Order: sequence, then C-alpha cells, then structure tokens
Amino acid sequence: MEFEHKISINASAANIFALYENVDAWASWDPDVKSASIDGQFDVGVMGKLKPINGPQSKILLTEVVKDKLFTVTSRLPLCKMTFEHVLEPNGKDTTVLHKVSFTGLLSPIFGRLIGTGINKGLPHTLNGLKVAAESSCKHVN
Repeated sequence: MEFEHKISINASAANIFALYENVDAWASWDPDVKSASIDGQFDVGVMGKLKPINGPQSKILLTEVVKDKLFTVTSRLPLCKMTFEHVLEPNGKDTTVLHKVSFTGLLSPIFGRLIGTGINKGLPHTLNGLKVAAESSCKHVN
C-alpha cells in the first residue's frame, strides 16, 4: 500500500534539500512532526527519532541519500516496514517535489489503513509547509 503527493516549489533543489538536511527543524515546516533528530550527519545508515504530533515516537533510518536529489527514511513496525521517499526534480526555475509513503510486509494492509490514511491526509499540508519554508528562505538569500 502506498500514497504519494507532489508539489511545485519556486526554489532550487539545493535550497529544498538544505531544509531536509536540517532534521532538527523539520517540525518548523511539517505540521505533522512534533520533533525529529538524527544521530550524526545526514547520510545513509544514520539512525534517528521522529515524534509525530499524533502518535508514538519511532526510530528512523536513512536508507538512501543523494544530495539535492532524494532521500529515503524507513521505520520498522511489527511485521511491516514503512518507507518515506522524498524526491526532488528540477523543472526550470521550480522544483517538483514528490513525497511518497509505502508499507510492505505481512501487516502492511493493516498499518496502511491505520497509519497510512492519516499520513495521506497530511502529506499535502507537509508539502505546503515545505513550499512556504523553501520559497521564503530563497527570498532571504536573493
């Protein structure tokens, strides 16, 4: 089971990726995140913690990082893996941003309905928060 949403942001992929790398500040632009942190640099294999506004704190693992292009985070659930993909695609002066969450494993249909439905509803708000943060940070730079 998977859910995805896209948005066009008037900012470079590098500016948007800088917001992703600043994990401690995710809550400033993502209304579904209460707090987030990682134990090291923003790189493959680094573990961290994410506390959503509604839900328990969970461990996260950076499983894929390509600077200014994409990153993937996974979390383990009982008999299920939840994967968040974040992809940046330059499109002229704008960047198309894709956020996708997928559930795999034996209990993925259950977690997809229990957790995924809420995440799916929140993704447009998260992307809009990212858009506002990226576009306002670009105005300060220029």
